[in-house]
Amino acid sequence: MARASAPAASTPKPPRELTGRAVLAILLAFFGVVIGVNVIMARFAVTTFAGVETESSYKAGLAFTAEHQAAERQAAMHWKVDVSLGSLGGGAREVNIIVRDAAGKPLTNLVADGVLAHPTDARRDVVLDLEPLGDGRYRARTQAGAGQWDLVIDFAQGGERVFRSKNRVQLP
Repeated sequence: MARASAPAASTPKPPRELTGRAVLAILLAFFGVVIGVNVIMARFAVTTFAGVETESSYKAGLAFTAEHQAAERQAAMHWKVDVSLGSLGGGAREVNIIVRDAAGKPLTNLVADGVLAHPTDARRDVVLDLEPLGDGRYRARTQAGAGQWDLVIDFAQGGERVFRSKNRVQLP
């Protein structure tokens, strides 16, 4: 009788040897990726950050107290500021402002200063050249991109700010 021979078991391949060169290549590749990502992230952090907003926290605290007191005086006046924003095309914008007292009468003899402040990047702020039109009306034409802006308007009398209007606006 003939014996059936069992199929020859395939001999497993010996594992690939890990050499010093392979370990060096793996380490260099790993640290190369880590350093490359760090360089890219640091570059983005430096080029997109507008800078320190507050030089001194103590001075900022004093300014906050003064602003709080000014806001209380302003609230007692009950002035009303109406703003309309228009697009003139090509990124040109028109800002029209009417300021009235508590009785609804237009306020005159005020000097108005305004700025379209970008909420996240002070480098993009746009100063408004507000021209008085009479009867508490002011107008400015400027270039400003689409998006959210803070419209800040200061009204002064005798060189001292008496009223500040600050509103978040969306420009199309």
